[in-house]
Amino acid sequence: MSSASLPQEQANRPGAARVPMEVFHYDNAIVRAFAIATAFWGLVGFSAGLLIACQFFWPALNLELPFTTFGRIRPLHTNAVIFAFVGNGMFMGIYYSLQRLCKARMFSDFLSWFNFWGWQAIIVAAAITLPLGLTTSKEYAELEWPIDIAIAVVWVAFTINLMGTIAKRREKHMYVAIWFYIATAFTVAVLHIFNSLAIPAGWFKSYSLYAGVQDALVQWWYGHNAVAFFLTTPYLGMMYYYLPKAANRPVFSYRLSIIHFWALIFIYIWAGPHHLLYTALPDWAQSLGMVFSVMLVAPSWGGMLNGLLTLRGAWDKVRQDPMLKFMVVAVTAYGMATLEGPTLAIKSVNALSHYTDWTIAHVHTGALGWNGFLTFSVLYWLFPRLYNTRLWSVKLANYHFWIALLGMMFYVVPMYVSGVTQGLMWKQFNQDGFLQYPNFLEIVMQIIPMHRLRAVGGFLYIIGAVLMVINLFKTAKSGRFLAEQEAQAPAPVGRETPAREHGHRWLEARPLLFTTLAIVAILVGGLVEIVPMYLIPKNVPTISSVKPYTPLELLGRDIYIREGCVGCHSQMVRPFRSETERYGEYSKAGEFIYDHPFLWGSKRSGPDLHRVGGKYPDAWHYGHMEDPQGFSSGSIMPPYPWLLTRKLETNQLPARIRALRRTGVPYPEGYENGPAQKDLEAQAAQVVANLKAGSVESEPDREIIALIAYLQRLGTDIKAEPAATPAASAPVASNP
Repeated sequence: MSSASLPQEQANRPGAARVPMEVFHYDNAIVRAFAIATAFWGLVGFSAGLLIACQFFWPALNLELPFTTFGRIRPLHTNAVIFAFVGNGMFMGIYYSLQRLCKARMFSDFLSWFNFWGWQAIIVAAAITLPLGLTTSKEYAELEWPIDIAIAVVWVAFTINLMGTIAKRREKHMYVAIWFYIATAFTVAVLHIFNSLAIPAGWFKSYSLYAGVQDALVQWWYGHNAVAFFLTTPYLGMMYYYLPKAANRPVFSYRLSIIHFWALIFIYIWAGPHHLLYTALPDWAQSLGMVFSVMLVAPSWGGMLNGLLTLRGAWDKVRQDPMLKFMVVAVTAYGMATLEGPTLAIKSVNALSHYTDWTIAHVHTGALGWNGFLTFSVLYWLFPRLYNTRLWSVKLANYHFWIALLGMMFYVVPMYVSGVTQGLMWKQFNQDGFLQYPNFLEIVMQIIPMHRLRAVGGFLYIIGAVLMVINLFKTAKSGRFLAEQEAQAPAPVGRETPAREHGHRWLEARPLLFTTLAIVAILVGGLVEIVPMYLIPKNVPTISSVKPYTPLELLGRDIYIREGCVGCHSQMVRPFRSETERYGEYSKAGEFIYDHPFLWGSKRSGPDLHRVGGKYPDAWHYGHMEDPQGFSSGSIMPPYPWLLTRKLETNQLPARIRALRRTGVPYPEGYENGPAQKDLEAQAAQVVANLKAGSVESEPDREIIALIAYLQRLGTDIKAEPAATPAASAPVASNP
């Protein structure tokens, strides 16, 4: 059987019997460590997700504490699931399969354990810093610069270990799973480094090197491809290894796997702009993102079909083996998510779906179904082999499968209903031409039942994961762990490829050339989309009236970022009549040239805030942050009482102004050495006077003063027409 069609664990090539056999040992200890971490962090990430799901209909769960609000816990949840649960699951699957595909122990035991402990330290650092509000606010890249550097160091160690193992392999040709592992290692490094470029303003604060529209494009070039090359390609490699092994069937089509790999890594990298349709991003970039997103259907479904058709003739085994049940649902969820993603990238569909819970449903089809179920599948397959025993309870694994599947349905179906409801209600006009639902809170309350059902689904999913942990623990107790698994393979006889081999088989024997071509394939799309944004000025036209934030507004913006307000509020009015009627003039690219980072948001649990400046008196904002329910009955926004009492830290202001000047914000030289503090105090005094006029007393050195100054600045740099409907005078709806 060709190494390209079935992952073999024993040598099987012509002349193998005449080649001296070498005895070596696979390192199972590192695999077990990542497996245990996967299960543990999975429970943590799922639990954090359940908490924030419940906060949507039970605001008291925010606890009126700075560390437990939705805005701070939400990035903790996403990082725990993506980088802790899926990240450890990815390393677990790669460290086991790569050794067997290469017929070699990992290149360096030290690098393996450095990878493990370094990754766990990064996760713990994220778990500490994110609830403290130490965040960049950039989705899936919220961690501050010292942790970003640590991520890069650990990832380089992993990549060296990966490539070193491939270099010393005893199997001449690289199996398809290794192709995906290589693409993952190098593409994630490129994405992480370029998206994380920032100017530090202290140990726990930095400003993105990019601004506004450029920052948005780079962020979603990263964000979309983090999904592609962290959540997808390594798991596709695992699918190509574990599915044929479990089913004892060769991969359906070797040629289809070649097309799947090269088409996927080339096309995926272009699709990021589909997250920014109808925004201030130039139309040409939006169109490129949409076109390549639609093209993604072909390679994605090619991979799905290659996986499912591998099971031809093995459906009786699928019915009996819970591991294969999980795998089938995982591959099916991958197919559904990769069909829905391109569909949502079509502009007419995106006009309805964006900023709604529809996107949440889409993301969780992939996270719960593709990543979650495939990780569960691999865990069930690995533990009996690591401990040289049988799975403790097949029945319990089947219970896990059905409970988790039911939980996933209870999650995504209500979110689809909620998302479509939101999109339609936002756009609905009455027969007189006015917005049917001008008060945003009315729409929020309409979908509360769907959020309750979502929480039920999340609870069921956690119950299934707990059953898995019990089953795996019992399996481990019933067996004996094989830390060093002995193996034999023919000694390497040279890497030269016979002359008769050509095409892709020839390339599979040359990992350096293969890697170079893969890097070129992933760089093309990014360069074509991002470089023109810097070289062609008309892509980001300037507006003369747009000025840098004042010192007080700057600190207020940093507080807005710290509290995670961008997780619920967008700052991007799209050019739809429904949005300009509700919020005001649509957003222009030139308004964001001093925004480091951009804060356009990706979900509206509450209304857009880009034109909120000047709509309400300062006293309204003060009271709204103190008691949202008192201003909007039924609000699900948590109160922020600490903002009213916490002293504004101005000692960090000089460093922040200097950092922003280095990014290109035109603060005068020396402005931070005196004039900035005076301007801050003068503006704070004006806010205090405005509050007093509204019968509110406050000290000028409180955080709420800076936040109010920032909110009142939003959208006021250009003259915008006031909203023409009752929405203009309606209270801003509260949200989490």
